[in-house]
Amino acid sequence: MHLYIACPGYLAGGGSGATIGGRRWAIATHRIYRTTAYRYPRERLILALTLLLVLLVIALTATATVCLSGVFVLAMVAISYAANRRHHQALLGQAAPVTRRDTPGLAALVAESAARLQVGSVRVFVVPHDTLNAYTFGLSSPKVVVLHSPLLRAMDGDELRFVLGHELGHVRLGHTWLNSLVGGMAGIPSPFLASALLAMAFLWWNRACEYSADRAGLLACGEPRKAISALVKLAAGADARTRADLERALRRIEAEDDHLVGELGEVLATHPMTLRRIEELRRYASSGEYRRLRTLVERNVAAAVGRVDGF
Repeated sequence: MHLYIACPGYLAGGGSGATIGGRRWAIATHRIYRTTAYRYPRERLILALTLLLVLLVIALTATATVCLSGVFVLAMVAISYAANRRHHQALLGQAAPVTRRDTPGLAALVAESAARLQVGSVRVFVVPHDTLNAYTFGLSSPKVVVLHSPLLRAMDGDELRFVLGHELGHVRLGHTWLNSLVGGMAGIPSPFLASALLAMAFLWWNRACEYSADRAGLLACGEPRKAISALVKLAAGADARTRADLERALRRIEAEDDHLVGELGEVLATHPMTLRRIEELRRYASSGEYRRLRTLVERNVAAAVGRVDGF
């Protein structure tokens, strides 16, 4: 499907425009490419199996009924929405928004990554912290991406593109709102064993979403080596400042699947082992699909008109 890209703050000679989110956007004359074809192949299957498991729990246990389950899920979504609003308000008090005026270099990276992936309305903040981390949240627009401040010191430009692309991938693929919906379903009151199965199914889907977001990050970055080094730095943490620190982190990563404890730990985690994320990135980077999509999303950057304002 061919659409058109709009960029704020610029009107091509004689071009028409529209007001979106309080800013004036110009309509470019270049066609852009929108896709979610980079989604991890098993993500939708795992989501379907999780939803099927929820229905089976409702059908086979007397603890939950269809009506009560629906009410519970809606209540959980409402609670999640309220929590997101509170988090957003708290964020505004302690975090610095990424803007072209205050952080032009980072704003340019955000704009470039958003153009490649064709993400909707997002706001990006940098929050003071002592860990290397980034996350996204939001049920309504604009979605919010939060970067912990040490990322800006530890990562180079391509590594930051991967981190930003990863979080923007969550937004583009609908993970932010699906997480609240599926999480609510997984929390439906049920017997202990059924609750444990639902929780593990939800975590299984979470891990699949991470693989999808890693692929988005790779498309935004375009450098498999840098995507992998970003994952190693995230695993190493903010205290890893030397090459020797990173090499020690890499050895820990390579040993993650050497013991049963690591395998069991992954089952109970929202993220896959870093080792498996790296292996999956390497597989995807060597595929013809990645090379095809990378060429297409690069055209989105070339098609962008003017400068992006408001990040």
